[in-house]
Amino acid sequence: MSHSMKTIFSLLKAETRMAIVSLACLALFDGCSFAPKYAKPSVQTPAAFKEMTPAQSKETDGWKTAEPKDDALRGNWWEMFHEPELNAFESQVVVSNQSVAAALANFLAVRAVVKQARSQNFPTVTVSPSVTESRQSSPSGSPSAASTSTEYSLPFDASWEPDFWGRIRNTVKANSLEAQATLADLENVQLTVRAEVAVDYFELRVLDAQKQLLDATVLAYQESLKLTQAQYDAGMASGQDVAQAETQLNTTLAQATDLGIQRALLEHAIATLLGKPASSFSIEINPFVAKPVAIPFGVPSELLERRPDIAAAERRVAEANAQIGVARAAYFPTITLSGAAGYQNTSVQNLFSGPGLVWSVGATLAQTLFDGGLRKAVTEQSQAIYQGNVANYRQTVLTAFQEVEDNLSTLRILSLELQQQIAAVASSQHYLTLANTRYQSGLDIYLDVIAAQTALLNNQRTALNLQMQQLTASVQLIKALGGGWDISHETTAAIH
Repeated sequence: MSHSMKTIFSLLKAETRMAIVSLACLALFDGCSFAPKYAKPSVQTPAAFKEMTPAQSKETDGWKTAEPKDDALRGNWWEMFHEPELNAFESQVVVSNQSVAAALANFLAVRAVVKQARSQNFPTVTVSPSVTESRQSSPSGSPSAASTSTEYSLPFDASWEPDFWGRIRNTVKANSLEAQATLADLENVQLTVRAEVAVDYFELRVLDAQKQLLDATVLAYQESLKLTQAQYDAGMASGQDVAQAETQLNTTLAQATDLGIQRALLEHAIATLLGKPASSFSIEINPFVAKPVAIPFGVPSELLERRPDIAAAERRVAEANAQIGVARAAYFPTITLSGAAGYQNTSVQNLFSGPGLVWSVGATLAQTLFDGGLRKAVTEQSQAIYQGNVANYRQTVLTAFQEVEDNLSTLRILSLELQQQIAAVASSQHYLTLANTRYQSGLDIYLDVIAAQTALLNNQRTALNLQMQQLTASVQLIKALGGGWDISHETTAAIH
């Protein structure tokens, strides 16, 4: 202890020294906390997914039961589709997407609030040096007898409110939990944007495949028109047959052109998701249709660990629980310790001398005696908010189960439907072959050929649409399972 501090302490009255020591000793111990003991809200969790039965597992290639280690979903889940261009797009999401940037800024702002709350655990120290020049008149009233003086002052003031009732600790805890929830929100935004990029990309590639199919069909219809025109010139076909062939060709050309609108919109959507102007972004045409991947997943209870939105909802329940403690602490008095020490003198040279030392210490207790029910109302509000967050948490869990079951059933049914559709394409091809043969043999009219061509094209496009739905459902299932995120990613270091 410095000589000046020893001097200050020795000058204090015995009663004052005893009071300060007692308060300091109390501050060394953890104060009370009036927040209820927190327990994660219970939710009804099924033992297994309804869609995941051994019999159904054999019917689909779109999902499978997760196995330890090697088959677990990883962070870069989109790499499961083995599409380099999609991988390149996904790598730009965190860097350029503005929704992700806004969520990150929101997290950083909440983390700063945690630091603000923690600052209340420490005393506030201020210094306010001053120089004051004053003039006093003489008793006789003579101007020549008036005196002028200059006073120099260097005071240091400190105040501190010990957290006896846990108000500050529960505030820090609540803000820390909100920061964790906001971090989970950030992860959920990233997961949502990444899933949207993948869905839009696969839809665009299926459109490219449909465009390739329609272009090939146009070439075939052009050959059919030439053949029909030749038969008409030879007197073997009617003008009606030529008109039907022309109509079929022009209709298919219009369908191929119409795909350009959908493709442009998807390209623009991907550009926006990547944080780029739509005017300067383009994706080369590539008639690629990815194969479905076997998506690993476990039991329903794992969703509580894997979904960032569930983690965020649960953290906000804990935050609301801590806020109850903050509200209850208002019923108890606040105790503030304050002190000031410094130097004051009329001469700068003697400012730091012994006689220039000044000090003061004190303690203040403040207690609200009547507030018209304000504290009770605030406590009731915090308890109601807690119950609302519990309901939101349980609803989030129920929605998560629904989304997983939705996509599991979609993939299971699509697997069977796609097999049936592939068979329909094959039979349509056979039907067209027979129709061409019978028309060229004069057994059937050209309208039968048109019907066979239309059936084949429709079935081929339907098969491609089913593949697109299968890929979309695969991505949505990964999203419903939480992607590659895990609750262990929510480290305490993120809020320090």
